[in-house]
Amino acid sequence: MEFYNSLTHRKEQFVPRNGNKVGMYTCGPTVYHYAHIGNLRSYIMEDALEKALRYEGYDVTRVMNITDVGHLSSDADTGEDKMVKGAQREHKTVMEIAKFYTDAFFADCARLNIRTPDIVTPATSCIPEYINMISVLLEKGYAYPAGGNIYFDTSRLDKYYVFNDHDEADLAVGVREDVEEDVNKRHKADFVLWFTKSKFEDQALKWDSPWGVGYPGWHIECSCISIKHLGEYLDLHCGGIDNAFPHHTNEIAQSEAYLGHDWCHYWFHVHHLNTTTGKMSKSSGEFLTVSLLEEKGYDPLVYRLFCLQSHYRKGLVFTWENLDNAAAAYQKLLKRVAALNPDTGAAPDLEAAKPYQEQFRWALDNDLNTALAVTSVYNVLKAKELDDATRLYLLEDFDRVLSLNLLEGAAKLRAQDAARARTQSGGAYVVTGPADAAPEELAEIGALLLQRGEARKAKNWAESDRIRDELAGRGITLKDSRQGVQWSKNG
Repeated sequence: MEFYNSLTHRKEQFVPRNGNKVGMYTCGPTVYHYAHIGNLRSYIMEDALEKALRYEGYDVTRVMNITDVGHLSSDADTGEDKMVKGAQREHKTVMEIAKFYTDAFFADCARLNIRTPDIVTPATSCIPEYINMISVLLEKGYAYPAGGNIYFDTSRLDKYYVFNDHDEADLAVGVREDVEEDVNKRHKADFVLWFTKSKFEDQALKWDSPWGVGYPGWHIECSCISIKHLGEYLDLHCGGIDNAFPHHTNEIAQSEAYLGHDWCHYWFHVHHLNTTTGKMSKSSGEFLTVSLLEEKGYDPLVYRLFCLQSHYRKGLVFTWENLDNAAAAYQKLLKRVAALNPDTGAAPDLEAAKPYQEQFRWALDNDLNTALAVTSVYNVLKAKELDDATRLYLLEDFDRVLSLNLLEGAAKLRAQDAARARTQSGGAYVVTGPADAAPEELAEIGALLLQRGEARKAKNWAESDRIRDELAGRGITLKDSRQGVQWSKNG
């Protein structure tokens, strides 16, 4: 597989250090609020990368941190503590906020078919590891105490700005112009490893350390969590492009100073999701979440397809019109898959399938070109030389990476169409539901109500009542008539 390495600024063949075993690290969320869909674009593309590596036969161990302490709002050791800010906003404890939004994040990931990493570690669970790394950095002369805090000394490095070449004199203090300079720093680029003098009187989480009661800086958590679970050498580190500086730059600085050797060869950065007015964020414009997409009637997998149709190294512009186009494309795609016959009894022609698998693999190997990978799906559907069994085999194979539920979605459409046909044949018993119900919901509930209709016809009142009570428990009300039944949702 070949993809763009942010560290070397060129596309490179991916070669893990240890055969086919891959240690992969993903920067996780700071769990002070819901993830917006811009955040989730990065996780969708990182998920596609992980699944592409597995598709290619690599043995991947993926680690993700959960930031529940130490992340200040400027990303550069200044501003408000995001976790404390979230707790104050909702009048809860920091740990309550962390638990709630961690669960919400993984619920969003499940809706988007993002695989949960093999190892997920909250930052607050690794305090001894941070203290050990900081102690070693102090001993080696890469860190210094000042103003009650412990700072990393970037002047000790031969090269600090590893992702982009900067002139330190041109570097804005704290990255943003509105951030006040930290007078404790010897150099503008230095960063905090451990806070013992919080800027917030109500800082909720603090631990004992050799330097006083305090808490870790944000950047050190990823280094320690990666080294703890994946060892001294990391194959692949992923994150959003906004993490490249200062976060990932600082990770490399402290990790290699601590280890005494190079740390991670390959860096994979996903570019921003933008609105027509600029970069999406939690503080500007409409706060776009997966739940909001669902409230507006979109299947979350429509958003996954929307992301896959673009390249991860290009900015992607979100508009409702663009999402509508993706929704229409997704429904048409499922209908085309649903038109295939899954019950032919024939075995797939594996030899005929190989050229299409090679085309799909070439798209993945070519800098994770997911748009071309999606095109491979359409090529399979229109291939006249392939029978339905082989087409379905290939679509299932491709969906190991794309994760668009192609076969599952098509099966629901077939069930929905079958239910509709049964209700309309002879006009004897018609099931209708609310106009805003999802296709899979119409199919599932329609099938249950057809069973209930058969039970009523056979005067099997116990079975009829059982189905009615089951649906009532799900908040569904029935209205029977001579023609059939109409169902609706309570509230």
